[in-house]
Amino acid sequence: MLVSTNVPAVRPTARTLLAENGSVAALVVLVVALSLLSGDFLTVTNLLNVGVQAAVTAILAFGSTFVIITGGIDLSVGAVAALSAITLAWTAADSGLPWPLATLVALAVGIGCGLVNAALVAYGKLPPFIATLAMLGVARGLALVVSQGSPIEMPEAVSHLGDTVGGYLPVPVLVMALMGVVAAVVLNRTYSGRAMYAIGGNEEAARLSGIAVSRQKLVTYALSGAFAAVAGVVLASRLASAQPQAASGYELDAIAAVVIGGASLSGGKGRALGTLVGALILAVLRNGLNLLSVSAFWQQVVIGVVIALAVLLDTLRRRSGR
Repeated sequence: MLVSTNVPAVRPTARTLLAENGSVAALVVLVVALSLLSGDFLTVTNLLNVGVQAAVTAILAFGSTFVIITGGIDLSVGAVAALSAITLAWTAADSGLPWPLATLVALAVGIGCGLVNAALVAYGKLPPFIATLAMLGVARGLALVVSQGSPIEMPEAVSHLGDTVGGYLPVPVLVMALMGVVAAVVLNRTYSGRAMYAIGGNEEAARLSGIAVSRQKLVTYALSGAFAAVAGVVLASRLASAQPQAASGYELDAIAAVVIGGASLSGGKGRALGTLVGALILAVLRNGLNLLSVSAFWQQVVIGVVIALAVLLDTLRRRSGR
């Protein structure tokens, strides 16, 4: 009787641990498998390269995590990243603005785009998909207009963000870690973070409990825009120039990283750590497939399957929870 009484208590705990840390387990399995398949994978140089590849996607995904937790979606982050980088390079190069002020202007552009998204969603009552899709077109168009379709050289001081510390540790990885800490603090230690979870769980209940839902959506999408601006500057620093077509398609990778990391597209669930793991899974997968000389066409197929499985597992998890 003692055995039969204890076993049911152990099994739910194991299931809970697996459900909460499934993305971490998947990353570990992926790293071990690629280490066995390629001798070049588990080297310090290659692992740092994976971190650099994951940096921009992870920063964009941290911002998208806020929106997805509220039950929304932001398709504009890639275009906003490009527009912010173009703004920095243009104001510094053509307008002669000192690079610290140009960086603040770029950040303000990202926040402004997020606020417009939020206003369309919260006050205009547009679906987040439509509002952010419109912003995607507007931001990408403005980036092309400002740059006249040509790359603009980044200020030398800002370009150092693409360098390494001590010739070893890439700066983009440090920026990614810093933005991850900021995202975790916002989600776990602030009123706005708690409000995001409440809105995603049940928006009407959140409103009745006294949360200013529209105001919190302004904060949420503004944060997404700010993170997109940082990601755009990091990407432009790596390329040594701001390009109007940069980060094209990155919004899909950002959403994929959030979902693979365990967030629910229906809202109310998500973690900064899970998003980081999701971005690393995508980077590790791409890097490993490149080392194995897998065609870029097949890489898209594999990544698409991984995203579909992540969403399927989320659906099954929510059904089992109910």
